[in-house]
Amino acid sequence: MLFVVFAVYFKVSLRNFGCKFYKMKAFSIGDLQINVPVIQGGMGIGISMSGLASAVANQGGVGVISAVGIGMFEKDFARNFLDANIRALKREINTAREKTSGVIGVNIMVALTNFSDLVKTSIAEKADIIFSGAGLPLNLPSFLTKDSKTKLVPIVSSGRAAALICKKWKEVYNYLPDAVVVEGPKAGGHLGFKREHLDNPDFALEKLVPEVVSEVKDFEEKYHTSIPVIAAGGIYSGSDIKEIMDLGATGVQLGTRFVTTHECDASNEFKQTYINSVESDIEIIQSPVGMPGRAIRNEFIEKINRGEKRPVKCPYKCLKTCNIEKTPYCIFAALMSAMKGNFFNGYAFAGSNAWRTSKIISVKETFDALKLEFKEAVAQRF
Repeated sequence: MLFVVFAVYFKVSLRNFGCKFYKMKAFSIGDLQINVPVIQGGMGIGISMSGLASAVANQGGVGVISAVGIGMFEKDFARNFLDANIRALKREINTAREKTSGVIGVNIMVALTNFSDLVKTSIAEKADIIFSGAGLPLNLPSFLTKDSKTKLVPIVSSGRAAALICKKWKEVYNYLPDAVVVEGPKAGGHLGFKREHLDNPDFALEKLVPEVVSEVKDFEEKYHTSIPVIAAGGIYSGSDIKEIMDLGATGVQLGTRFVTTHECDASNEFKQTYINSVESDIEIIQSPVGMPGRAIRNEFIEKINRGEKRPVKCPYKCLKTCNIEKTPYCIFAALMSAMKGNFFNGYAFAGSNAWRTSKIISVKETFDALKLEFKEAVAQRF
């Protein structure tokens, strides 16, 4: 009897020890302290702006403003695309700064036609971090100035890409990434994989993380520096965070789970689309820009799948890879419509776990839930 009592006490003590002491660990990106290792994914168009980014930063994570189409609410956006985006990006960075003293990043896709202008603006406005993917940001360090404090974090989909960027940046600019985000095929929106690779276990995030960690480690050891690896794509719960960190990730990037928060900058109709979805609604579509993308099925997508072409006008020319002569619809217009709640003319990009959300809560409640889920996952070890 005494043995049984001791065993139960010992098990409970271990659980309490794990819950109390094994929390999500803080880490650094250069001289930036990230108190909670959660980066909010940059979500365009207009889904993650200063409202969501500042709320995440206030909880100790990294809040990220998506630069794509950020000037959509400027009156002259259609006729003065470049200037409107620059003005709006400046305003959003400064607005976020007014709301938080935490870490604020900007996500800028390489595929954007105004990529260089947005990078220069982010650096001039002293954004803490630039996250850049949708192509290899091989020249990103060239935009830094002598007094720049902005950290540079490429987004990759393979160990090979991570090694290529590290090698190129070091050789040409004597600069190494301040961190690397590796994004797997379960992410929302445009995916950096061929369609046939999306369900291939060889391309799963769980396989990619150790590969990127291994590639980055060579540069860390050779140049005596730290390059944290941040895992992204399909991470939804605190349990997911624990599992991917066990594989070597230092931090995680979440997008989908932050959509259904009060502070998310999208319309309530956009958020409700996530809440109303079921698992079978999440599907892979072929984007007009020539890449597979993950979205929530609706009538707009079904019409496109039937071969119906929407009238297309393009005053923006926002993406280098978009052929307006052949595209059945404007991806920018479709995503902007959805952000505003107009799903007759658009659809919502979403990660593979979008269907799991059930209500709109605050960013603080989301962080509290993630921390609790993480602790419970740790406690299950004992």
